[in-house]
Amino acid sequence: MRAVHFGAGNIGRGFIGETLAANGFGIDFVDVNETIIDALVERGEYDIQLAAPGKKKIHISNVTGINNAKNPEKVVEAIKTTNMVTTAIGPKVLKIIAPLIAQALSARVKENHEPLDVIACENMIGGSQFLKEEVYKHLTDEDKAEVDKYVGFPNAAVDRIVPIQHNEDPLFVSVEDFKEWVIDESQMKNPKIRLEGVHYAPDLEPYIERKLFSVNTGHATVAYTGKALGYETIREAIKDDRVVDQVTRVLAETRSLLLAKWDFSKEELEEYHAQVINRFKNPYISDDIARVGRTPIRKLGYDERFIRPIRELKARGLDYTALLETVGKIYHFDEPADAESQKLQQMLKDEPLKEVVLETTGLKDDPDLVEEIIASIKAADQVKQFCNKFQIKN
Repeated sequence: MRAVHFGAGNIGRGFIGETLAANGFGIDFVDVNETIIDALVERGEYDIQLAAPGKKKIHISNVTGINNAKNPEKVVEAIKTTNMVTTAIGPKVLKIIAPLIAQALSARVKENHEPLDVIACENMIGGSQFLKEEVYKHLTDEDKAEVDKYVGFPNAAVDRIVPIQHNEDPLFVSVEDFKEWVIDESQMKNPKIRLEGVHYAPDLEPYIERKLFSVNTGHATVAYTGKALGYETIREAIKDDRVVDQVTRVLAETRSLLLAKWDFSKEELEEYHAQVINRFKNPYISDDIARVGRTPIRKLGYDERFIRPIRELKARGLDYTALLETVGKIYHFDEPADAESQKLQQMLKDEPLKEVVLETTGLKDDPDLVEEIIASIKAADQVKQFCNKFQIKN
């Protein structure tokens, strides 16, 4: 069995690659990072380490790399005969790799009628179906009909924290011991392949929302609250009771939404959220607030981790006070190295605050909520100015 995996970064090697290898797959990693790809080609193996007591090492073998910028034809040849295609490359990059995947699938279905699933393991809702839409833009109507017969794009939800790290070995990666990979089995074309350690669900949406509104919302809350309090790392921030209190309140609100929407039990979600907070407290994981909080404009999106639960809680008459407080802090997230952060800060200087909120959140149909967000931004600003005036740590 063989898999083609787009994205040879830490998540690709330390999560998806590890899971595929544990199921007996050889892996063709596809990336433009020459250092990593060249090392994969030369060595054909690498190690990962669990960021947990004992620091267990796991050896991954039977791997290689393909540089899709230099050798796109090799990617096409690999996909023509592979048993699975996966990605962990970042939501914004899916559009970039779509033309190459389209070329490969067009070539494959002319020669190989074995069913194939293309699974985008990205930090987004509906990643595989989004990738399908982008791929189909580069297929003829005839190719679309053939690809429809043999290729599935099942959505997936993935969850594993990879700490910031700088390793001498470019292939070595440290990851937390917790991992979760859920695949929508109703969208699969090849249900015979069922990976051990992966959960297959008839409806993925509850799991995607549980992860998005818990891990993603929670992690970002720690980052933005910690930043407002003057911290630089998640490890430092999560030691502050005020940060723990804020993320606990936020998760209580998203939990009320998940309970209202899906068939989770209260006890199940309380346990899950307690585990999430403990993961953030993992002393073996060090992550910069600058990294976790980066791309604030994307995180403020209409269907993203804050505005979406706020919208849905408001529609149900449920509390979203803590989420709203966190949103106010996002607009003050000023990181020089993050282009989106700087863009947001420039927007706040150049445009009326209301226009910035409308532009970043897409809340054109809810003027009341826009005003609530504006009030939250101003409240966060008042706290910031007070602390700066008296030179005290927030």
